[in-house]
Order: sequence, then structure tokens, then C-alpha cells
Amino acid sequence: MKFKICQPKIPAYNHLVILVLVCFSVVFSCKEKNNYETVAKKESVFLSGKLIPDDHFLGDQNCRECHEEEFKDWQGSHHDKAMEIADSISVLADFNGEKFTSQGVTSHFFQKNGDFYANTEGPDGEYHDYKVIYTFGVTPLQQYIVQFPDGHYQCLRTAWDSVENKWFDLYPDFKVVHSEWLHWSRGGLNWNNMCSDCHSTNVRKNYDQETHSYDTKYALINVSCEACHGPGKQHVEDVNRLGDDYTSTGTLQMTLDTKPKELVDQCARCHMRREQFSTHFNFEGTMLDHYYPQLIEENLYFADGQILDEVYVYGSFVQSKMYQNNVTCNNCHNSHSMELRFEGNMLCAQCHIPADYDTPKHHFHEVDTEGAQCINCHMTGRYYMGNDFRRDHSFRIPRPDQSLKYGTPNACTGCHEDKDDKWAWEEFQKQYGEVDSIHFSDKLAPGIAGHSDAHEGLAELMNDKTQPEIARASAVKVISNYYSDDLIDQYLKLLNDESALVRAATVDVLGETDTTDYTSYFLPLLNDGKRTVRIKAFYGLGGLTELQIPDNYKDSYQKVKKEFFDYLDHNSDFVGGRIKRARYNIKKGDLQKGIEGFESALAIDVLNNQIRLDLATLYYKDQNFEKAEQTFKAVIAQEPEFGPVYYSLALLYAELNRTDDAIKQMTNAIERMPENPRPYYNLSLLYSKKQDNKSAEETLLEGLKVDASNESLLYALAYHYFNSNQPEKAESALMKLIDLYPNKPEYKNFLQQLSLNK
Repeated sequence: MKFKICQPKIPAYNHLVILVLVCFSVVFSCKEKNNYETVAKKESVFLSGKLIPDDHFLGDQNCRECHEEEFKDWQGSHHDKAMEIADSISVLADFNGEKFTSQGVTSHFFQKNGDFYANTEGPDGEYHDYKVIYTFGVTPLQQYIVQFPDGHYQCLRTAWDSVENKWFDLYPDFKVVHSEWLHWSRGGLNWNNMCSDCHSTNVRKNYDQETHSYDTKYALINVSCEACHGPGKQHVEDVNRLGDDYTSTGTLQMTLDTKPKELVDQCARCHMRREQFSTHFNFEGTMLDHYYPQLIEENLYFADGQILDEVYVYGSFVQSKMYQNNVTCNNCHNSHSMELRFEGNMLCAQCHIPADYDTPKHHFHEVDTEGAQCINCHMTGRYYMGNDFRRDHSFRIPRPDQSLKYGTPNACTGCHEDKDDKWAWEEFQKQYGEVDSIHFSDKLAPGIAGHSDAHEGLAELMNDKTQPEIARASAVKVISNYYSDDLIDQYLKLLNDESALVRAATVDVLGETDTTDYTSYFLPLLNDGKRTVRIKAFYGLGGLTELQIPDNYKDSYQKVKKEFFDYLDHNSDFVGGRIKRARYNIKKGDLQKGIEGFESALAIDVLNNQIRLDLATLYYKDQNFEKAEQTFKAVIAQEPEFGPVYYSLALLYAELNRTDDAIKQMTNAIERMPENPRPYYNLSLLYSKKQDNKSAEETLLEGLKVDASNESLLYALAYHYFNSNQPEKAESALMKLIDLYPNKPEYKNFLQQLSLNK
């Protein structure tokens, strides 16, 4: 399997320079400092970070003594069966000599001395016997965990379909080689870092980067009562001490007093795709003190925010009007069994009047059919892990019009597979008329889809406090791909936004710039009320030395410094964690440590070409041109159709005055991404350097066929005609530039100079 990498938009440069491929890197001009007041709390915001002793978690049998009904609901649930020791009761699959073959790998399942084994391909490409230590989950599938050296536990790629009672491949469409991060024996299916935090109680990952080893610990093997409600020791002591006089002492989490949005956030720690910012979860603070959710981004969500990749529930639910109106998880789900509170449309009828909605006048389908079910129109879903169907919790109205614009799915054609989106939109208009309200996706989707006219809508969305926080934060990140004169001023205001999610997204964008212009705005965020924001701000201040930190922030700086490096250490078993440390070192001016960090990241994900592209750029910056060239060529060897790498290699050759080689690679880039105007511009400059004026002109004209209003191409063409003594043609190109960019005096000056030279 070739590890696919994102295709970055190639930015416009005025000269042939090496392409720096860094995600969300935006170059901004200096701005005059604005008056700024942080939203951070004045009192101490720093959490203790204490570890909760395992013996403070008493186990479900202690809870059962007083909470029998809740225990009965929980027993046998997905939480109860989240992880168990493998034995004759917990193992659901057949281990009686069965063999299963997928993607050229044959796995053999058998028993020996009462234990369960799988013989399958290991990390060396050879077949080995692996003893099953734990079971993982119960339905619709059950996975099996084996033990590796150095504390690693790995989830087998072949799982048991507990509904159909058969073995199946979790990822049947992906050929994964044994050396790849995605191979079951490596990072992609590693229990310690991918699973443990949510499948057991009081988990400490305990990873050591130097030895690449784990000493992972937990108090209770599964998702126990105390995984949600917190350690029970103090609660039990209070009950025993006070007896009938007991009243809540506030030692438990997720109680009847928990507010709706707080409850969602507490469930979210395990029901969202996220990055962890604390070394362990200890119930202190809020979700954003421990985790930061993935925003609505390309490859994770569809452009309109519908689920695409495996993002779980939180990211879609917080987009919904349900969440905005304080509907919470247990309004629909039993908190302990997790089963739905009602079957069919009765679930929705708790709030939505059946006479208005559970009728053909609304859904236009026969009563009691699949098409008449609320969830089939408003909660479409996708299959993950082979057979696990999960519904989108954004509760959206089907939008076939957006499907036509952005290629997003809609419930209509998802059900009527013989019809197309055009039909669906026509039927929608017949039945409901035009869309009668603006959804945030109308402004976000154009940006995620890369439409050139998306900037205005994104700016409105990120500043609209009536919209979901996740939509606003996502707009903050997406708009960084678009230039605007007032963008920095808007960003600086958003650093003071009441939404921590928006503040954090804004710091993410500004923090990646190689400048210290925003120091006065980042410093107050060292006292922000959320750990995630503080850590992101510390990273953004990476270009400063400790001596440059003002006295009134030195104490906070040292505290966040510890939080930051704890965060880096905790995530150093991930590629992203190692790259974050590398980029921080580059900010500090230590290029060698930065290079070593990227090399370290590549060591644990050898087929990750995004790392290679960045690493090649760093080699170039270090003037190690040979390594840079070799690294670009390694990407080409793995992904010969990936256009941007040819562009980058061509720029390298151009800088080294290897013009013929640069022309060859830039031509390769155009062949693989003919709709991108930038390579045409650079190729024309290369031809001009060789005084091949005919080829230079032809290349510019070909580029303008792709983008007739491209500023760089038009200017280069005008300059070409000026140098080749073709004033009429130069004047024509300049007139078009002036018409397109009337506020740029340089084009008018050029035209005036041209007139004087006639």
C-alpha cells in the first residue's frame, strides 16, 4: 500500500524558491499592536496534575451494593465489555483451526493448552504464533489483543463479526505491508496509544521514547462505573460516615446535577477523535484541559460537516441544533446500558410533535416504512471497521443542492440509489420549496472544498457567535488558506473570543508563523483557563528566549513550559508528537534538532511522505542538497503521480542552477497537476533563464487557459512582452491586470513606463 499524503495548495512566490510544505503555515506582515485583554481567569488556572491512586477506584461490585438497577443496566453493555481477559467466556470467536485470508495474508486461529492463538504475519513479514491476552468489545465485532515486547499490546487486524459469526478484515480494501505504520503490529493498531485511554479506567500510558517502550497501567480493565463517575473511595467513605444524613458532597462526576453541555463534554473524552494534552485523565478541569477535538477538516469530514472518516460522535453532535438547545446524550440513550430510550420515531417524538413531523405531509413516505423513520433522513451514517454502522449526530436536513456543489452525500440519494443529486434537488424543491434557513455549512463548505470565493463567508462564520463553536473554529483554520488584508486583525480579536475552541484554533494558525509579531497577544494566553490554549500559546512563543519573557509572565511561562513538555512526552509515540517537538526546536533556532525530530518521526512511519517532503525542505535549508534531492526522489519512488513533489524538486534544481533538470521536473509537475497555474509560472521563468522566449510565452499562455485571471501569470506575460519588444501585447496584459487589481499602483506605473518607451 502506498501511504497517501495530502496535496498542499502551492502558494504563489515572486521568485524561484524552495517550497516549504508546512501545514497551515501562513506568512503575515507585521501589525501594530492592538489593545488586548485576555479572557483568562485572574485566579490560578493551573491544575494539580495529580495521579489518582488505583485503590481509590473500588470496582463495580461496590457500586452495586447501593445502585442495583444502574448496575443491571450497565452489566453486559459495551462499556462493561470494553475490554476483558481472554477466556472461554469472554472470547466469542471460533478458535478451532479456522483460517481466514485477506490481502494475501492468511491468519490461522486455534487453541493450545486452553489458551487462544492466532498465527499471522508479524512486523518482520514472517508468520508467528501470537497468544490472545485480551478481548476488545462485544458487538457488532470483537477484536483480540496480543502482547509484544517492551510493553506493546497490539490489536489483530482480523476481527470477529459477532452478528454474522465469522472472521473478517477490519480494512478489506487496504493492502498494508508489514513495515507500514498502519500494519496491525505497529502504530495504527497499538492498544497503548490508540485504545487504552477509553477502554479502561484510570489509564496511564507511560511511554518512554528513548526505549520505545510502554509500562501502561490502569485501575480497572473496562469502562467501569468509576470511569464516568470518578473514583468512588471518598463517596463510599462519606456514605458510611453519614448514613441516612448523607447528601451529595460533590465528589462524583456525571450526576443528575451536571448541566447538559457539561455532560456532553464529559462523555466526549471517549466519543470523539481528539488529541490528548494531559499525561493522564484525572477528572480535573474540563474536556479542553485534557483533549482537543479534531475540527471539521478535509479528509475527516465532508465539506458540509457530515462524518467521513472515523470521527466518532462528538464532532457531529456539537454541530447540531440539538446540542445548541441543551439536548444531551442521555436524553436519547440510557446512561448505563447505552440503549435507546425509545424505538422508532417515538425517540424523536419526545420533543418533536408527531402530528407535525411523523406524517407523510412532512416526510413524503408511507407510514411505518424505512423512509418514514426520522433517523434515515436526519441521521444518515457510514460503516467503520468493516461492519460497524455509525450514525451522523448532526441531525441535519438533507441538502441535495450542496451535493451538487460540493460532492457531499445526502439522505435522498443515499436511499434512492437509482437516482442522482439533480433529481433529489428537484424533488426537494417540489416538496419543501427553497432552503428556508442558512446553515453554517453554506459558509464553511466552499472553504473546505477550496472554492476561490469562500473567504467572505468564512469570515462571517468565524465571527458569528450564534453558530456552533466547532464550525467557527473550523472556519478559523480554513480561512488561513485565503489572503485578506484584514485577516490578521480579525485573528487577533479572536484570541480574545469567549470560545476556548475558537481561541485555540486561532493560536494554532498564528503559532505556525515564523515571527514574534504576536508575542504581546500570546503572552496573556499563558494564563488562559484551558490547558489546551495555554500549551498552544506556549508553542506560538517558541521564537522567544526565556530572557525575553516579561517578568509578570515568567511564573506562568515556567508552569506552561512543564505542561508543554509533558504534552510532547506523552505524544512522542505519535508522528504528530515528534513533529511538534521538531518544529518547536526549529522555532528555537535549532535546525539540527528539528531535522533529527523529523527523522525520528519517519522512523516510526517509514511510508509517510508528508514527513519526507518537510524533511527534504529542512535538508535544503541546512544546505545538505544531496540529502534533499534523495529525499524528494524517495517520495517520487513511492508516489510517482504526486505532482507537488516534482514541483518542489524542480525548485531545488533551479536554486542549484541545474536549469535543464529543473525544466524536466517542472514539466512533470504540470503533467500531474495540469489545473494548478503555479508550475506554469515557474516553468516560464526557467525557459526565460535559458533565453528560450518562445517556450516561455507558450507556457504562460497555457497557464492562462487554466486560470485566465491569474495575477502572477499575467504580470509575467506583460514583462515577457515588454522585454521582447512587443509593447501592444504587453499593454493588453497590463490593462487586464489593472482591471482585475485596480488598487495596485505598480501595474499603472508599469503601463505608464511602457507608454513613455513607445
